Amino acid sequence: MSVDVATAATALRTQWDRLHAWVEVMADPRLGREPSVLDGWNVVELWAHLGRAMDALAGCTPLPAGTVPMTLGEYLGTYRDRAQEVVETTRRLAAEHAADPVGYVTASARAAFATLDTLGDGDPVVQARRGPVRLSTMTVSRVLELVVHGDDLYRSVRRVRAADAVTDPVDPGALALAADELLGIVRARGGWDLEVVDARRWVRLATGRAPYDVDELALALQARYTSDAVPDLGRMLPLM
Repeated sequence: MSVDVATAATALRTQWDRLHAWVEVMADPRLGREPSVLDGWNVVELWAHLGRAMDALAGCTPLPAGTVPMTLGEYLGTYRDRAQEVVETTRRLAAEHAADPVGYVTASARAAFATLDTLGDGDPVVQARRGPVRLSTMTVSRVLELVVHGDDLYRSVRRVRAADAVTDPVDPGALALAADELLGIVRARGGWDLEVVDARRWVRLATGRAPYDVDELALALQARYTSDAVPDLGRMLPLM
């Protein structure tokens, strides 16, 4: 991964600011009860998951020098085994903060950025929920969370309301960073020289939001050299 803490933190703050502009949308109790595009989750539970994602950064603590960190790909790979735990915790948080879901997520984000300000001198290895990672890796993973679930929210609310009723909560710069970092995992595992053509399409494919399809993949990625082809990544995806 080539993104430093400062770059990742800037993307995270920008993405959070764009999501936070949705507070009036998310404060609507009628909307919160509507099902989201994620099976089994309603919209307010999806919103509460953003708070859980930021709580993970807020709770990071520095580890001793010499601690070997997980890579971004390794860290994201731990999500699958804890999927049920994530669902149960998210639903509990949504119920606990049902009276003020916006306030909960806002407080979680504030605590996360305070941790970044405290630990962000250099790139220390920190203890995250799922193991030791560099602070830059942890911050990038939070960008991914906000981008992916911001897009989930966007699709969910557009399905409930008129298509043009809400603005896009996904920041283009954060989306580009997320797409590049997900592609970096693919490059590291397969050695292919690929580049992103359509960031949102690629993020949806890479995270299982869109069903895998080789034609869609060819619209999302391209080989850097015209003599090469985009490989079939069906056995590798989704990455998180």
